Amino acid sequence: MSDVQSILRVYRKAAEANLRTPGRVGCVVHIGEPTGCPGDDVVVSADLHGHRVNLGRILKYADLEAQPRRHLVLQEVCHGGPFYPGTRACMSHLMLEDVARLKVQYPDRVHFLLSNHELAELIELAIVKGNRMLNLQFRFGMEQQYGEAAEEIRAAACEFIRSCPLAIRLSNRIWVSHSAPADLDLEAFDAEVFSRPLRNPDLVRGGAAFRLVWGRDFRQENADAFARLVDADLLVHGHEPCETGYCVPNTRQLVLDSSKSPACCLHVPLGAPPVMGELLRGLRFL
Repeated sequence: MSDVQSILRVYRKAAEANLRTPGRVGCVVHIGEPTGCPGDDVVVSADLHGHRVNLGRILKYADLEAQPRRHLVLQEVCHGGPFYPGTRACMSHLMLEDVARLKVQYPDRVHFLLSNHELAELIELAIVKGNRMLNLQFRFGMEQQYGEAAEEIRAAACEFIRSCPLAIRLSNRIWVSHSAPADLDLEAFDAEVFSRPLRNPDLVRGGAAFRLVWGRDFRQENADAFARLVDADLLVHGHEPCETGYCVPNTRQLVLDSSKSPACCLHVPLGAPPVMGELLRGLRFL
């Protein structure tokens, strides 16, 4: 059995680091701006869902130790990947621990975005795929590894998840979040969620954070409305499976998928202009 107290300390330190990240205002981390977190470039990954090989490739490419002014954005690691041998117990909780350790190791330069599968763990919202209850398999994984300590570790993991930012704003007017709310051109959205701490009503169905991470609306009108709302020119998201590792559903949005093969991450120099063609030059296949 792993050192339970060590894991609890990591989650607690990672949650503290999330809330103290330089350049964090409310639920948004500002990178490269005069009052934000300093940096030269950013590597952005999308959904990983327990895909440890791709996470390793992303970390190798980002090379944070050798690039002290580079930032790394990660998202959605829960639910997916291998099972514990002979069981249907999901091992992806170990990747969530890895992300927390990375945040502790690089507190100013690693940013883990709140995503819909992590939010589902936080609010205990059941997700069923392929007749499999992903949340239940995730809990079984924790129980397989930690036995009676599983619930205590899960509670610490949820505090870490709750502390995560909703978005990253880059100084070259690029906005990174797990997704964008649907029907923004038709329905009001509480944009104050970005400038203040998260509240419980934000997290449940219909709440602002819930709408952000669960939204799937790739119409040009919706993307334009969200870009205006957050004062950005380009939007970078995950959340949507992409057969080629990425897709460009409209002139504003670039959607990344880091969980399969082919899979992508994105390298964004902060001096690059916010033009889609230039952004696409930063795609890196894993």
